Amino acid sequence: MAVVQSEFRVSTTGQGTYEITDDARSVLRGAGLSDGTLTIFCRHTSCSLVLMENADPSARHDLEDYMKRLVPENDPHFTHTYEGPDDMPSHIKMALTRSSETIPFSNGQLLLGTWQGLFLWEHRDQPHTRSLVITLIGE
Repeated sequence: MAVVQSEFRVSTTGQGTYEITDDARSVLRGAGLSDGTLTIFCRHTSCSLVLMENADPSARHDLEDYMKRLVPENDPHFTHTYEGPDDMPSHIKMALTRSSETIPFSNGQLLLGTWQGLFLWEHRDQPHTRSLVITLIGE
């Protein structure tokens, strides 16, 4: 078994989902492994990762809108607001979702479903550059 690790960055322009499936595929191709697992980890507390439908953007918009209703900004109960009204909501949204995903691969291809894509979910209003680490284990 081989272990290959790579880090890459994603620039965001504010809240929303950003597809990173091709980034993960590129790292896998560069590693030259055939079969195994890819784990991707987000090194931040105000964004997350999600596997989501990538064919119809309205599915992602509905998810984003639902999460905004579930965890609204300007909640008077939040005390952690140092960086603005999206500060604490971004941390809660991250905690309710995931900071890592694991995807199997075979014959050098990610084994995603037909309509699945991998997305960075930015929970902050302002642009950020996010750091992601991919670890591949396989042969």
